[in-house]
Amino acid sequence: MTTTQVLITIVVLLVIAAIGYGIWFVTRRRALQHRFGPEYDRAVAEGDSRTAVERELRERERRHAELELRDLAPEARTRYTAAWEEIQARFLDDPNAAVRDADALVSELIAERGYPTGEYEEQVAHLSVEHARTLGHYRDAHEISLLSDRGEATTEQLRQAVVHYRTLFSELLGTDATPGAVPTTDANGTDADANRADVDVPVQRDPEDAAHDTSRRS
Repeated sequence: MTTTQVLITIVVLLVIAAIGYGIWFVTRRRALQHRFGPEYDRAVAEGDSRTAVERELRERERRHAELELRDLAPEARTRYTAAWEEIQARFLDDPNAAVRDADALVSELIAERGYPTGEYEEQVAHLSVEHARTLGHYRDAHEISLLSDRGEATTEQLRQAVVHYRTLFSELLGTDATPGAVPTTDANGTDADANRADVDVPVQRDPEDAAHDTSRRS
């Protein structure tokens, strides 16, 4: 084999290796995008670089694989469902307390499923591996909960927070939807959702609601 042939062979092998690496790289990226969904897009938008973000997401997968997650026993599922219905029932009397109780109940359920119950961001990171598509609801609920703690949340926002909490709660509980609806009131104080199953139907809001609306997610 001549020198030229050797060089050509080396070049061909390098090209094949580069193509193989490119396919492997793209496949890994698509796997992350598929697994994390909107959480991938959010992390890339907020991160310093896509490479650093993807490294961090793979680290989340590694830590998640070390968890000993468990399904709920039927009696535990029944207990959580009853507790959630109680929260929704007292929303009209004390919306702020209902949001606090919803946050506490979701945190309790997260712990019972086997997730660590540390700082909020750590909790979100662990949940993102299997619950990325409902994690936006949890983020929105948490944001409204912080507004509530400062006394800045409107009643409609508090209702939205309970709805957001319910989305993740239902997924962790292992049901399509938690029974019951978050009540709303019309201008006369009448329960607007008494005969409705759709808890996301918007209700009339005052200008203060619009100033703090966190229900829309990109």
